[in-house]
Amino acid sequence: MRVLHVISEMGAGGAEALVAGMALAGGDVGWESAVASGGGFRADEVSRAGLPVFDVPVARRSPLGVARAAWATRAAVRRFAPDVVVAHNVSASLVARIAAPRRPVVTVFHGVADADVAGAVRVLRRVSTVVVTVAEAAARRLRDAGLGPVVVIPNAVFPSPPTTDRATVRARIGTPPDVPVALCPARLEPQKRHDVLLDAWEQVPGDAELWLAGDGSLRAALEAGAPPRVRFLGTRTDVRDLLEAADVTVLTSDWEGMPIALLESLAARRPIVASDVDGVREVLAGGGGVLVPRRNPEQTAKALRALLHSPAARSVAASHDGPADAHTLMKSYDELLRTVLEGR
Repeated sequence: MRVLHVISEMGAGGAEALVAGMALAGGDVGWESAVASGGGFRADEVSRAGLPVFDVPVARRSPLGVARAAWATRAAVRRFAPDVVVAHNVSASLVARIAAPRRPVVTVFHGVADADVAGAVRVLRRVSTVVVTVAEAAARRLRDAGLGPVVVIPNAVFPSPPTTDRATVRARIGTPPDVPVALCPARLEPQKRHDVLLDAWEQVPGDAELWLAGDGSLRAALEAGAPPRVRFLGTRTDVRDLLEAADVTVLTSDWEGMPIALLESLAARRPIVASDVDGVREVLAGGGGVLVPRRNPEQTAKALRALLHSPAARSVAASHDGPADAHTLMKSYDELLRTVLEGR
């Protein structure tokens, strides 16, 4: 089965990590995989593995941008001749349907803000053969907004052992070995609410450090107003190594689908402090961290203080059943795609 993944970009985000993992593991379930995207370091990883990678300009939610992206994706479809197109999120689904009108388009819906759900449903009704959500909460939102049947396949983490030890990572960043570290692996964009996190960090005493691994449109403003002991690390390709060097993972998002960053944290046995929003709640349903009210710096700071300065508390908080297995995820997608093809 020939599977073409279409996604806006292949950078440091969770959807991008899932695409790279699925493409690279596709051979295990009998897929020939390719990726069409606006590029990024994960696209380079896929290309180095010998899989076809096609360049597609990012649509940017404009009619001209969608047209350009669809034209490039149509060229990818002609060259790769996929049996099925797997489009990640709404704009990629629209582009894929325009580019491949006669092929099944399976949408993987990673989530949108509440205000955008109704618009997403209007598009998905028209362009998607099947819609998959990465968490049950996202499926409920789509159903409540009027979308028909939705398949739920929870996100999973593809195995990725650390490549560098804790001491080396800290030495490179300039952090002493015994300083407690909280890591926030998230794009510096409004959804992630780094402003809430920085307000909380002002209430965390001692020599603990906060590492922000990510870049985005808010970086300059956040750096200008950041309290002491905050390190802006920029976009990183070594989040697994950063997890090895950190003590706690923190995420204060307004909304999430099912964040890969938190699943990676669970796999690395790092306790989590995160806002109590739908996708995060599902990630931590089996343990692994502390949920705090959304947009609440005080409770976020309280949870961070409790974990950063107590190895025993971190050990208890990190106990959990572990994230979903990548083999199970691939098997679920394979069964779905083959069912879609059989039903054509």
